[in-house]
Amino acid sequence: MPAATPTWDPGQYLRHAEHRARPFADLLARVPALPADPARIADLGCGPGNVTTQLAERWPTAHITGYDNSREMLARAEAYAGGTAGGGQLDFAHADLTEWGPTETYHLIASNAALHWVPGHLDAFSGWLDAVAPGGVFAFQVPNNLDAPLHSLLRELAVSARWRDRLGDAVRHEDSVHAPTVYLDRLARLGCDADVWETTYMQLLHGQDPVLDWAKGTALRPALTVLSADPEARDAFVAEYRDLLREAYPTAPYGTVLPFRRLFVVARKG
Repeated sequence: MPAATPTWDPGQYLRHAEHRARPFADLLARVPALPADPARIADLGCGPGNVTTQLAERWPTAHITGYDNSREMLARAEAYAGGTAGGGQLDFAHADLTEWGPTETYHLIASNAALHWVPGHLDAFSGWLDAVAPGGVFAFQVPNNLDAPLHSLLRELAVSARWRDRLGDAVRHEDSVHAPTVYLDRLARLGCDADVWETTYMQLLHGQDPVLDWAKGTALRPALTVLSADPEARDAFVAEYRDLLREAYPTAPYGTVLPFRRLFVVARKG
């Protein structure tokens, strides 16, 4: 079963905005020239819109649409909507990526840390690429650290005796991201020249229980959503998870290091 659909908190998510935005900048740095100017660009899973602005900086004349299924995230993103400094246009629309199908041609379809929330996303690639112009690009990055304590401890806790009846299927599963070779194979068979790589960021976090604070913005959201109507249970679960994270990610005098591996794909359509 898929993980529970989370309710998002843009403020919590943006507490670590710099670390969350950096991989998208690294992804876009490898995207080649697009086949049209002005370009038409889609940002799948745009969240609060802060990284969508990176697209406008790279392609200032482009018409860019950010898509997301969270009303809370889209409400925050609207602050960026409108004309861009380079004469382009930035707008946002509600869409569920498990069902989204392009209705126009794009020169770039990009996604930042979203596809691991989309069960069966590999099967969507063919339809999405049908909407990419020849010479256009499909580029995305996803966390590829589901074997890290951040996630493995959360899964183990969710299926423990105390929580399995309520949270056993709530959190994200190990197979929500595929091996790099799987993405390369799928995109190459779809006629793309695919560049696939991984990077591990040594994220230095600060504050009280910073790894828990990070998780509250992403991985922990499904569990928080399921337990939202029972604050006592929610707080108890969070406290147990916090204690596990404290042991797994000890604090040093300079902060707490959260190693975070991400997978990148830039696929140019032939």
